[in-house]
Amino acid sequence: MKLTSKGRYAVMALIDLARFDNINPVSLRDISLRQSISLDYLEQIFSKLRKNQIVKSIRGTQGGYVLLKKPHEIKLTNIFHAVDERVKTVQCKKDSKRGCNGKATKCITHDLWDELETHINTFFEKKSLEDLLKNKIERRA
Repeated sequence: MKLTSKGRYAVMALIDLARFDNINPVSLRDISLRQSISLDYLEQIFSKLRKNQIVKSIRGTQGGYVLLKKPHEIKLTNIFHAVDERVKTVQCKKDSKRGCNGKATKCITHDLWDELETHINTFFEKKSLEDLLKNKIERRA
């Protein structure tokens, strides 16, 4: 199980955006430079975030992106869902009658990995951008 760069970069970029968007819209170029993420990749990510109503684009010379919700309303789960990121610890489908890896029964450790997946997803449902912003500020102090 691992998060792809798409999910990690989406979270990084949105934390960066949340730090600056109360002043002016934030350009993807600025986020790209501060976070060392390819501008082309950020454009793909932000297209998905915009379609899922997490960010809004502002046109013009002072344009860029702003959050559509307050940071405490944006959970990590929302971000992962928007960029098609899924945290899965098992290959099989949860509700499938079939077993793991095409077998007739579930593997001997299936319940362990299934429980871990539930814990991870619950963690992401509880964590918001605001939580991550607070952690960043507290570490500086």
